[in-house]
Amino acid sequence: MDRLSFYITLPFSSSFFSFSTTPLPSVSLSFLPPKLPQVRRRRHLPARPRNSTGGRPRRKPPQTDMSVSVPMPSSSASLRRDMDDEPLLSSIDGSRRGELLTTKLEDEEYSSSRNASRKNNNSKSPVTLFGVEMSPDIVAVAMVYFVQGVLGLSRLAVSFYFKDDLHLDPAETAIISGFSAFPWLVKPLYGFISDSLPLFGYRRRSYLVLSGLLGALAWGLMTSVVDSKYSAAVCILLGSLSVAFSDVVVDSMVVERSRGESQSTSGSLQSLCWGSSAFGGIVSSYYSGSLVEAYGVRFVFGITALLPLITSTVAVLVKEQRVSGPQWGHTTGGSSFLSSSKQNVVQLWDAVRQPNVFFPTLFIFLWQATPHSDSAMFFFTTNKLGFTPEFLGRVKLVTSVASLVGVGLYNGFLKNVPLRRIFLATTIVGTALGMTQVFLVTGLNKKFGISDEWFAIGDSLILTVLGQASFMPVLVLAARLCPQGMEATLFATLMSISNGGSVVGGLIGAGLTQIFGITKDRFDNLAALIILCNLSSLLPLPLLGLLPRDDSDATSKKVDDVELKSI
Repeated sequence: MDRLSFYITLPFSSSFFSFSTTPLPSVSLSFLPPKLPQVRRRRHLPARPRNSTGGRPRRKPPQTDMSVSVPMPSSSASLRRDMDDEPLLSSIDGSRRGELLTTKLEDEEYSSSRNASRKNNNSKSPVTLFGVEMSPDIVAVAMVYFVQGVLGLSRLAVSFYFKDDLHLDPAETAIISGFSAFPWLVKPLYGFISDSLPLFGYRRRSYLVLSGLLGALAWGLMTSVVDSKYSAAVCILLGSLSVAFSDVVVDSMVVERSRGESQSTSGSLQSLCWGSSAFGGIVSSYYSGSLVEAYGVRFVFGITALLPLITSTVAVLVKEQRVSGPQWGHTTGGSSFLSSSKQNVVQLWDAVRQPNVFFPTLFIFLWQATPHSDSAMFFFTTNKLGFTPEFLGRVKLVTSVASLVGVGLYNGFLKNVPLRRIFLATTIVGTALGMTQVFLVTGLNKKFGISDEWFAIGDSLILTVLGQASFMPVLVLAARLCPQGMEATLFATLMSISNGGSVVGGLIGAGLTQIFGITKDRFDNLAALIILCNLSSLLPLPLLGLLPRDDSDATSKKVDDVELKSI
């Protein structure tokens, strides 16, 4: 699941709100009539030497019990007393001993199976969510995704810290935000590290613990030590690295647990993961603004520092076999990692340079790289319109719910529509709706009797729903481009390229903000910046021909696996 920690920017959106039993053993009792030939059945044994009397030696009872349990009627006792054939008596005695042994073993096996079945039933959690049984392993995965969503608690705090404490301009804020998103551009590297170099014998568990500790350290420094834009940029970069690395690790865990499962089971697992992250995002949106307004940004940073520790704690629930072999710090491990990474890079390049992959990837990058004016709008709404942190938190809550509506809109009505048609329609409609922010900047909304607060909520709601619905085809297209055998690695690479386009768009927007002379106090040219950024989102449309020809059947098969990865 690809969740850019600080923003996912859609090309047409210049909104200042980023959204960026095993069964018991059966005991079969065969009730056979007491026919002696069944008991006296001889085995074919090799010839034995004769004894001194010239007769054949007595046959010993078989060492391995080959008898069957035969229920004997009451008359069989007198029958055995009249018999004088000693080998037969030995065979019958052996049969009775074997019967007792067989019964004892069956009783032990039955008891052991009942105990094992009872343990299995006790170990299974009766709780089911999204059709997935919540075993400890699945709980750990869901909690990591929840933490990724709830870390959005700090987004408003970071924005107000840059604006009020460090007194940065909109352009500087956009640059730092773009720089802090760099860890999301190299996500395949984290997969190479986790797969090739186990840490303390584990490929997943150890890296989750390390990611949580790194995130706690970064936000802890933001709470007490950071006092400049450079140290703040480094700490936010480390926090972003923590989330990006843990995202790759849990994504690989989901892939491993989905392998060999039905499409329905895999889709249920993806729904659980996305739902956990979305729930975390909604919770953080509700409290982010009110906490900033009531206690200040440093207090919010302190709470945020505790959240990554949840990732480190639930890592112990991950079911993973300890692996032997090269570890961190071993020379052979380093050389093996380098050779493996080199081979993976070569395979990736061979896949990406294919025309049917390269050109659609180029379109995704350009479609995401159009500039936007998020930072400038944030400064305008807070410094000019006087929006409080609590109100902006409510707007974030509305947009978080709206993103869910956008996914439902795509899943219900658009997933069978050809991709080219979706990109064309959503880009044009999004550009037109994005222009409505000019009303807010110029005050035209008040002439229609709409307050700034209600206009901002409605505008953000509509743009978020449309933006989320338009981002879903990017995921579908990326999944369709992945060749068999490289699905996970190439998908992560394509998402990194998409994130790279978003970062480039933010940096271009920062440059345009500087060129238009927009500062934290001057917004004279903000309307022109909004118009330019929205019109630039139309530039990639002539490149729609780079996309593969639409195949509705193929699209519908892919969408169930990727439609819930859009954070």
